[in-house]
Amino acid sequence: MQLSRTPESPAPGPGTRRPGGRTARTRAAVRDAVLAGLVEHGYPGLTVEYVAEHSGVHKTTLYRRWGSLEGLLADALDLAGEDSWTPPDTGSLEGDLRALAREVVESFTDPATSVSGSAIIAAAFQSQRAAEALSAYYGERFKRCEPLVQRAVERGELPAAREEGIDAGALARAACAPLFFRLFITREPVDERTADQAAAAAVAAAHAGVFTPASGEARAASDSGASAAKETGTTTEP
Repeated sequence: MQLSRTPESPAPGPGTRRPGGRTARTRAAVRDAVLAGLVEHGYPGLTVEYVAEHSGVHKTTLYRRWGSLEGLLADALDLAGEDSWTPPDTGSLEGDLRALAREVVESFTDPATSVSGSAIIAAAFQSQRAAEALSAYYGERFKRCEPLVQRAVERGELPAAREEGIDAGALARAACAPLFFRLFITREPVDERTADQAAAAAVAAAHAGVFTPASGEARAASDSGASAAKETGTTTEP
């Protein structure tokens, strides 16, 4: 779930001819410069000139390949998502979600990674294209959580749904969302205890069938029916 630059070599991106080739190195250098600029100046103060100076890539080349500052930022997020991250595999559903939630806490409280990750999220509040790229980044992360649910079903921790199955992305979001709320909305501290609480709540919701698409549709239909009945005055008072 880490947003910041990692020691891993970046995976080949569009136009990359071979792993470790010039295109990949250029893209990584630009990504690093974008992240450094966000940390140093924030999105309002980030400029193409800054990225050119700190990446060693000429400004003309930046405009030709990325089009704009927003294009540079979006590609930096795209590149961050081109890694080999997989969800935790601890041997239990609650253990996996607890480890996942703790990853979020570590990413945004560790001084080595928290500043750049927070700067990217702040930029997403000011740039529509950055917001779309951030959404795609986390969407891909949550999609990778499907094996987490599959393992839980195989172990008998979750029921095997008849049709659509359990929404793994919704389950992973439920384990992480309270942490992001505290980090970026209420600005409250987070730690392993709050991570474990969020994971436990997500597990309880999964056992209650909250993340099964069919049950969610049934609840929505029930709510809709109740609203319609109230509007037409057909409800009965106890």
